[in-house]
Amino acid sequence: MRIIILCATFYIALAPPAALAQKEPNPVVVVQTNVGDITIELFKDQVPATVANFLGYATSNFYSGTIFHRVIKGFMIQGGGFTPQLRAKKTGPPIKNEASSMNKNMRGTVAAARSSGIHSATSQFFINTENNVALDHKSIRPDEYGYTVFGKVIEGMDVVDKIERIKTNSKDVPQSLVMITKVYLRDRE
Repeated sequence: MRIIILCATFYIALAPPAALAQKEPNPVVVVQTNVGDITIELFKDQVPATVANFLGYATSNFYSGTIFHRVIKGFMIQGGGFTPQLRAKKTGPPIKNEASSMNKNMRGTVAAARSSGIHSATSQFFINTENNVALDHKSIRPDEYGYTVFGKVIEGMDVVDKIERIKTNSKDVPQSLVMITKVYLRDRE
């Protein structure tokens, strides 16, 4: 018995402090919409800069009054940058693309929307409604860099599916208004 206790004490003494500390849980946010709520776990442990960017917009109430302005059935729903009048909101500077973290654009994951520039994401995000492997990081080439997946829907995928089914015009804009009323951090139970 004495040998076992000594071995356990020796192991604890050699273990790095981080191994003994509990890992901080990832933040969870609720995206309130006029169609229902979508709850998202953010991958702060994997893509910290993208999560910090999203949380900055969320905690400043930037997303309140924005819409899901682009909906493509069998692909994704996109929001977080336009007013109901389709006016772009003024954003902060673009952030570094963290798609090389290799998170996959699977159904229910949330990714940073961007233009053709690799490091051009600001406030907009999209929720994948299908597995979109074409959006995954493959290489450092601009056309293969991919889109940073920074979270996943943990509640409310039925709301995402409801938004995806809304009729759109020829520019993929929903014909019924899908308003984001608030994005807030959910308290841990």
